[in-house]
Amino acid sequence: MSLLGNLVSQVARSAMDPNDAQRNPVNQRTSPRRTGGLGDILGSVLGGTAGANNQAGGYNPQRYDRQPDNGFGLDDLLGGLTGGSQRGSMSSGAGGLGDILGSVLGGSQRSRSGFGGKGMLIAALMPMVLSWIQRNGGLSGALSKITGMGHEAQARSWLSNSELNDNLDPNEVNQLFDEREIQQVAAQTGANDSEVRQGLAELLPEVMNQLTPNGNLDNEKEANQEIDAIIGQLSNRLGTLK
Repeated sequence: MSLLGNLVSQVARSAMDPNDAQRNPVNQRTSPRRTGGLGDILGSVLGGTAGANNQAGGYNPQRYDRQPDNGFGLDDLLGGLTGGSQRGSMSSGAGGLGDILGSVLGGSQRSRSGFGGKGMLIAALMPMVLSWIQRNGGLSGALSKITGMGHEAQARSWLSNSELNDNLDPNEVNQLFDEREIQQVAAQTGANDSEVRQGLAELLPEVMNQLTPNGNLDNEKEANQEIDAIIGQLSNRLGTLK
């Protein structure tokens, strides 16, 4: 499985859950704050009841085996999204990940506006995070940007295989992401600006974590190629759905 395979498939499954729209805190008032590990929004999507200090649940951020989940891989997930017509026809590599995200986001945007839900919020933030990494020169460039802002210790925790992620302060997210992008995601998902910032503050560290399975930048070329492939596939799919 690709570097981001487990992460994207878990997010997509949560977004597809019929109960996702009822999951708080979307459309709730929140006070943005730094959280560790999987945080609050991301933890509830990836680890069931996992929170900042509780890694119990279905997702383990220190699991780097990159294996398909019990035979239910990305092909099966995409098949479920498309009614089974493409089951087994997509590669489970980076291109397939972009197609999965495109199916989740495009299908929901066509069906209704302001669809809400934690899983859908994280799914909508995933392309935003990957595009930010790409715009900043790939994995090493993005990490340099973060450390240049004075977050060297946090960036080091994202690469580490033994430390929980030291997440960003949501109040500083505007230093990285355009306010218009934040507002657009909020409008699409029914979340408020605070929730979008909280999600970004938790998701960016986890994406960096997944892209550096060896705790260093040895696989940067592979990571950057995967990001490019996902964004390209996602752009193609969402473009055909407009």
